Amino acid sequence: MEHLKVIAFTHKHVDLKDLGNLVICNEELESRLINVKNHFDITELFYIGTCNRVEFVFYGQHPLTDDFIKGFLRGLNFCVPNEQFDQFLNQVTTYEGLDALNHLFRMSCSLESLVVGEKEILAQVRRAYERCRKGGFTGDFMRLMMNSLVKTAKEVYTHTRISRNPVSVVSLAYRKMRDLKFVENPRILIVGAGETNQNISKYLQKHKYSNFAVFNRTYDKAKRLARELHGEAYTLADLWKYKKGFDILITCTGSTDPVITPTVYESLLNGETSKKIVVDLAIPNDVSDDVVNNHLMHYIEVSGLQAIANKNLQERYNELIHAERIIESNIAEFMPILKQRKVELAMRCVPEKVKEIKSFALNTVFANELNTLDANSREVLEKVINYMEKKYISVPMIMAKEILVAKSKETSDN
Repeated sequence: MEHLKVIAFTHKHVDLKDLGNLVICNEELESRLINVKNHFDITELFYIGTCNRVEFVFYGQHPLTDDFIKGFLRGLNFCVPNEQFDQFLNQVTTYEGLDALNHLFRMSCSLESLVVGEKEILAQVRRAYERCRKGGFTGDFMRLMMNSLVKTAKEVYTHTRISRNPVSVVSLAYRKMRDLKFVENPRILIVGAGETNQNISKYLQKHKYSNFAVFNRTYDKAKRLARELHGEAYTLADLWKYKKGFDILITCTGSTDPVITPTVYESLLNGETSKKIVVDLAIPNDVSDDVVNNHLMHYIEVSGLQAIANKNLQERYNELIHAERIIESNIAEFMPILKQRKVELAMRCVPEKVKEIKSFALNTVFANELNTLDANSREVLEKVINYMEKKYISVPMIMAKEILVAKSKETSDN
């Protein structure tokens, strides 16, 4: 276990916009990893890259000294200036042995995530491992470890409330909107094509909504989002003259003044009197108070959603202690599994050795005596020897497993 190492760059110490310089694209992954694997004679290696972290997990004897880390990262050929490279060296976090194993368990269970309880990290870790496994970078140790990581994460997500309630404003907005009754395949206006509206659009698209009109100050950006949604694109200036009506209005722009003024809103209604759903995710609000106060609508805004998000996030943090107990229990289970596998690998040669001894005894040591036996006696002797051979192969393995189980039980009792 002391050979398990992690070199990590995470949101805790690295600005997210800088972290992108350390992400390795799939096309270059194999060539860059094989360079450091061969140069440092590393047994097993895999790489995890997400928007919140870049980590290199490997199994090798090298102590994580400053010189080793510097050489390891240089070997990955990151195209960053020397000044920025030195800055990354000051922001690295390293783990070894049990600390590394505990970190990987916590990461896979999203206890180390930017948003605690987000399940996506487990899928990201599994995809990262699978890429490296197919590339031939991982082996027996990583396989056993990944099995245990996945098992542990599933138990945490099943037996705690760490991921139960959404904590992002976008997911909360979609949930509140989904709980409201609206017409089948509603007409949806999206005002603003920035990251927030792109994210909520993914929820809408996933649930097969298809009647979209996208408005944005920059037409090209509106066109890109509209293309993804199979909708229509307009500039923000076209908003007041849009006459096709709507059922749901979602707005999030960077404007400091209301974009949905009484004049604009009444123009968008185009004489319709049905109750509309208005989702305002902008800060400050895009919808003017006069519109909210004077029109029939279900109004969803950031301030109310943020209060729910903060409450949900606190509930997730309260579940940390339960998740950590599950992790601790699974680490304790993993250690004897690892030891047992080491015994199995070490004893792979036992069957061949026993067969060699048997062959030497029959064909050399006792060859003359065997030639004096009649056919029946020789057949009985061969049955006895074959029986003894099987027992000599199985007994050491059984005894080793019993010793490991006894030691594991003794450790847990203490």
